[in-house]
Amino acid sequence: MIEVRDLKKGYGNGPLVLEDLSLSFHPGEFTTILGLSGSGKSTFLRCLNRLVEPSGGKIMIPSSILEKGEILEDEKPELDIVTLPLGPLRLWRRRVGMIFQQFNLAKRLSVLDNVLSGGLGGVNLFPSSLRLFSTPTREQAFRNLDRLGLLDRAYQRADTLSGGQQQRVAIARALMQKPRVILADEPVASLDPKLSVTILDILRRIAREDDISVIISLHTLELAKNYSDRIVGLSGGRIVFDGKPDRLEKEAIDRIYQPERARSHAPAL
Repeated sequence: MIEVRDLKKGYGNGPLVLEDLSLSFHPGEFTTILGLSGSGKSTFLRCLNRLVEPSGGKIMIPSSILEKGEILEDEKPELDIVTLPLGPLRLWRRRVGMIFQQFNLAKRLSVLDNVLSGGLGGVNLFPSSLRLFSTPTREQAFRNLDRLGLLDRAYQRADTLSGGQQQRVAIARALMQKPRVILADEPVASLDPKLSVTILDILRRIAREDDISVIISLHTLELAKNYSDRIVGLSGGRIVFDGKPDRLEKEAIDRIYQPERARSHAPAL
């Protein structure tokens, strides 16, 4: 479980981008962070693995999320991601798969090489720099490609694939980390509606089959309602809704999509 407590993020003397966010995420749960552009969705996701440094608050995880023996000194039942030193932070990032809107693939490399790159955090740097991966690592990559329906594309260059196929490669790459959490920042914003449905189907299935937390950001209401176990609505960096999709009624929708009204309403928790 990830527990976020009073999370804040600001830049310089400007207004807070995230303001006192408190919420938790559970294994097997598919959660959508829903809001307009500029509501703080991407910043929030990046705070969870400290690609963006929080300005305050805590992000607590059980130390058991990290592999046994990784934290040897002053072992505690919980760890605060916000204050983790660099070494343990790298271990946490190895447990968090990240999926981006623009796929972030090495487009001149093969699909297989892109997927194998997802396991670089746990292998020896020198042989991997020569693309010399162990047999178990390569077998894992092929299994992930098969799971995503891309086994027949393994040796094809990534830049020859469609957008939906490239996003599936990105998901297969994230699975190489054997993640406990997947963060997906607007994963379908660059895709047409049919491909969007395919990608969200895959992510929801992974959450359930692998019993991991999948946290995605979206700005499209219907997709969020159709696929989410839970929706967290953000507006102006604040939580204005947190609940199941069937609780998301007109008043809550207005708070999410009409920022000028959001601060005049109490959160519907």
